Amino acid sequence: MSRPLHVVMFGDQHVETSGGAQVAMRLQRKYLERAGHTVTVVAPARHGRERPNMSDPAYVDVPSIGVPRDYEYAGVWPGRRVERAVDLGIARRVGRDGARIPDLVHVQADYWGAVLGYRFAERARVPVVHTMHNRVDAGFAATVPLAGLALAGLNLARRALLPGTGGGSDAWAYLRGISARAAAVTAPSGHFARRLERHGVRDRVEVVWNGIDDDVLASLARPEKSGALVWVGRMSPEKRLLPLIEAYAASGIDLPLDVVGGGFEWEDAWRLAERRGLHDRVRFLGRLGYEETLARIAASTALVQTSIGFETQGMTPFEAAQLGTPSIVSDPDIADEMGGGLWRVRPADGEPERIRALADALREAAADIARGALPEPSERVRREFVQSSRTEAMLEVYRGVL
Repeated sequence: MSRPLHVVMFGDQHVETSGGAQVAMRLQRKYLERAGHTVTVVAPARHGRERPNMSDPAYVDVPSIGVPRDYEYAGVWPGRRVERAVDLGIARRVGRDGARIPDLVHVQADYWGAVLGYRFAERARVPVVHTMHNRVDAGFAATVPLAGLALAGLNLARRALLPGTGGGSDAWAYLRGISARAAAVTAPSGHFARRLERHGVRDRVEVVWNGIDDDVLASLARPEKSGALVWVGRMSPEKRLLPLIEAYAASGIDLPLDVVGGGFEWEDAWRLAERRGLHDRVRFLGRLGYEETLARIAASTALVQTSIGFETQGMTPFEAAQLGTPSIVSDPDIADEMGGGLWRVRPADGEPERIRALADALREAAADIARGALPEPSERVRREFVQSSRTEAMLEVYRGVL
């Protein structure tokens, strides 16, 4: 199949917001277009102060509601008004810059974006590829009170919005149902793909890693190491920034800690660092652009990854490995997938013991850094964690579906 495709991607959040799924979608679009294909991205309109690229013809921004306390993110009710906006936006896209009628839908969402994507695919009579980016079970457990009751309600909504997608009331029933109409399901890591298969979401889930931008990787200068650790992510409970600050305080190490990102826990994290007397060593840099974030990782002595059992890939340690920066990794699944270039945080039960384990790993890393004994990343990560190869892998999935 050599003809150019028109792929319509659906996301739960606008791709210009921060997050691994959003970065992945931006890069997939870039490299699909470089290969001669057309990409349209349907996502909630943004409400934050910074709204770049809002005139981009590839973006179909649908009516949304800002999510407090961080209005960069938004929610959508997938009703008729929003579906009309989807259809009108895609209709305007067709014929512009040579765009064809859509060939397939690529759902990269788990909530309103997934519902909108499957409903559009049904109206347009095109197949769906579904990439799962979200550990719904872990995310609800970490962030939602009465998670079991909330998941039961989510499944009720799913059955109402997508009838005939099966029963069940837990997170795995939700993922089985939300992807029931997909022609193919992919996951950004082997560990998440196998977990989806074990829970009956799909008999076979294709593994297609997300990648780093080849162009940025080639152009980024390799700076002198700053002597700092860096943490990159969304400031929410499942990312475990607050436990990192506690562990950093307990470790007693001298390496400064740069924190890149924003979110609901920014104020709490800043106050915790103040209470622990770390205001001169924990530096909050806010949200940075993609290239600036990668430059910061490249300049850092080590990256710290702190979430456990939540990530479906965990992109930042892979990015760090490509940039020559080793990682301190809390999640054993991510450590296994990477295969090298890291210090492992020992598994522990309960947050106090996890904080102690992370503090121990920070001390171990600091000692190795002081004597110049840095772990080497695996050859596979260096070879395969680039977006050009990941886009070709996804095109193979598209070809199989079509």
